[in-house]
Amino acid sequence: MANLIVKKNNQIAEKTYELTLKGANYHEPGQFINILIPDGKHFLRRPFSVADQCDDEIKIIYKVFGSGTKVLSSLKPNCEVDCLQELGHGFTHVTTQKVTLIGGGIGIPPLYYLAKELYAKGYSIDIVLGFNTINEIFYIKQFEEYGNVYVTTGDGSYGIKGTVMDCLETLDIHYYYAVGPTAMLKAIVKKYKNGQVSLEEYMGCGFGACMGCPIETKNGSQRVCKEGPVFPSEVLLWND
Repeated sequence: MANLIVKKNNQIAEKTYELTLKGANYHEPGQFINILIPDGKHFLRRPFSVADQCDDEIKIIYKVFGSGTKVLSSLKPNCEVDCLQELGHGFTHVTTQKVTLIGGGIGIPPLYYLAKELYAKGYSIDIVLGFNTINEIFYIKQFEEYGNVYVTTGDGSYGIKGTVMDCLETLDIHYYYAVGPTAMLKAIVKKYKNGQVSLEEYMGCGFGACMGCPIETKNGSQRVCKEGPVFPSEVLLWND
């Protein structure tokens, strides 16, 4: 547990914010932090994946959905935020040198940190990002520094009209990393064999004690916050 310091908290898309926190420990791509909303009214922490890290500064990207994230969006520089850090297991590297990163909506952020790391290690990267509409788009230029970026929107207001699945059909998928809505992840896992997916579940404690986020896998019951949030696609019971 640590108090991190707000450095910046800027809106980057419709209802979407980038929060930069100082004083953080090192996080692997795919790990998350659990933030206590600093208003004395919200007692359950909120999990947020780490979108980027440089030295002791981390970035999270979040969307304002309810009262908790509304409070987050109002935080000013130099505010202190109570955080649990280095939570969960992140993405692992594979020997395949060509990979595809697949993200949907607010699930996209941890893929940016992963793209930076894979690029530095010499991977060839295709990046497929799905949004509902142009107003929700963020980080396209940043992703373009690390791979070939393809963008889909459900209403066709930017890029390819449709979903990430429509775009994936045009690509050669060797190995993938995917984050986003469960329906999207299930569709990907059913069609493509080799990959890793980061799951989203309601979490109580964030470190495995409360048993509030279990899923059934081929390896038995697993806690998304502890054994996950990243799982190899082959252990998920979505192909049966």
